[in-house]
Amino acid sequence: MTPMNVMRKTRSAVFRLVVAVLAALAAVASPAVPAAFAVPPVAAPAGTIEQVGGFGTNPGALTMYRYVPQGLPPGRPVVVALHGCTQNAPDYGTRSGWLELADRWGFSLVLPGQTPLNNGNRCFNWFLPADIARGQGEAESVRQMVDRQLADTGGDRARVYVSGLSAGGAMAAVLTAAYPDRFAAGGVVAGLPYGCAQAAGSPYVCMYVGATQTPSQWGDRVRAAAPRGHGGPWPRMTVVHGTADQTVRPVNMADLVAQWTDVHGTDRTPDTEDTVGGVPHRVYRDANGAAAVETYTITGMGHGQPVDPGTGDGQCGTAGPYLLDVEWCAAHRMGAGWGLDTR
Repeated sequence: MTPMNVMRKTRSAVFRLVVAVLAALAAVASPAVPAAFAVPPVAAPAGTIEQVGGFGTNPGALTMYRYVPQGLPPGRPVVVALHGCTQNAPDYGTRSGWLELADRWGFSLVLPGQTPLNNGNRCFNWFLPADIARGQGEAESVRQMVDRQLADTGGDRARVYVSGLSAGGAMAAVLTAAYPDRFAAGGVVAGLPYGCAQAAGSPYVCMYVGATQTPSQWGDRVRAAAPRGHGGPWPRMTVVHGTADQTVRPVNMADLVAQWTDVHGTDRTPDTEDTVGGVPHRVYRDANGAAAVETYTITGMGHGQPVDPGTGDGQCGTAGPYLLDVEWCAAHRMGAGWGLDTR
């Protein structure tokens, strides 16, 4: 066996070990829901979530689901919503609040689904180089889903957005880094910056400790992932994180701010500090005064996505495992910030 073959086999074994370790960690951090835990019922959407096959070469071997509100006209936005570990795409899309917002505001949804064959705990593989590079693996599969959705719905190519929770949030960061020409904005909920596993030396060090990088080093990772010669525009980045998150530590929110303010060429001093729905909110603006990066810090919240069940203004979502009723709905706040609430 040649030294090159030995290296390849060793690298493959290491990746498989990392996947197994992450699955074990997620199983510890994501215990089974007790039978006594009553998950609230979810209101039926106006349309139907459907599974879509044949959307491309699908190098990441993901499953595509989508939701298109009844009577949606062409020219409407597209939102990609990525579930977290142990979750599935249709349930996450519904309980996070994105489906009801699609009906309310008029946009279509792409709901990528991870499979147990790719990751035993159904985490998106945000830490594997083969899945986070432009044109490769899971990132490319999601890009192909978006193209299929745009073709089928006549959606607005300039208004494509991506958001996700935890591993899905990390994959949202991947997609905005690798495809800045395809996404207008990204939303990372309890997630991690692009390239964090490589910067920290391992994914779980990234999750629990964080990586030591300067803002320019963080930004260089995004610039290296983008198409050759891409100098902008860059996607707007929204970050939502709980201060009591023990699974993906809040240092990762600070690192996302460092990464994306550097990419946008702005400093890390917020131009706006206020509260939105009682939640501390910061906005970092670019040279033109547009919001480049914004953060929402959920005081006392653990690992999960905030929801606010109800039909009132600003409310959406349904509580469940890792969908936490803190009377503040992340999907609504992100979508409104991106202008999805205006037709």
